[in-house]
Amino acid sequence: MRLTVFGATGGVGQEVVRQALAAGHRVTAVVRDPARLTVTGSGLEVVRADLTAPEALRSAVAGRDAVLSGLGARSRKEAGVASRLTRAVLHAMGAEGVRRVVVVSASPLAEPAPGAPLLDRAARSVLWTVLRDIYEDLREMEGELARSATDWTVMRPPRLTNGPLTGTYRTVVGGNPLRGRTLARADVAHAMLTATADPATVKQPVGVAY
Repeated sequence: MRLTVFGATGGVGQEVVRQALAAGHRVTAVVRDPARLTVTGSGLEVVRADLTAPEALRSAVAGRDAVLSGLGARSRKEAGVASRLTRAVLHAMGAEGVRRVVVVSASPLAEPAPGAPLLDRAARSVLWTVLRDIYEDLREMEGELARSATDWTVMRPPRLTNGPLTGTYRTVVGGNPLRGRTLARADVAHAMLTATADPATVKQPVGVAY
């Protein structure tokens, strides 16, 4: 497939690029600072672009089979980044007729499942109190996707780690895996690439965790 990756210099984004290239896909990595992208490969095209300018992103998504995004705030000071930049990506996709998009959100966006442990319910409440600005930004991003004409999938991992790729994790369409509290960034990327070709995840949020 021909894929475009936004947020390609982040922890999840670099894993998406690395794994996509290893699988034989052609990858366009859209970055603000090419020096921060450490992944290389013969099937890689690196595009430097202003992510706030939708028209400048059109050439990066034109003719692609899917778009994958690891865009998001790295701190509370950056709250608003996910929805604002995703809005620009969706505009560019719409202008070029590209429909498939898979993005990263977060597990606290889902309501606790019936039977969820009290510890997990309490942790979600604390996280929402402390990181409300970031989660409201992600909620708005998910709303932008839901209102769009794209075939979107939202991946909702829990706390991210830098563990190795395992390819072994649980997914729940429309919810979160019970007691799923961590996931390596490498496995988030694996789940995103897997979902790209899975019609069961289209227009759905997907919880993913160990």
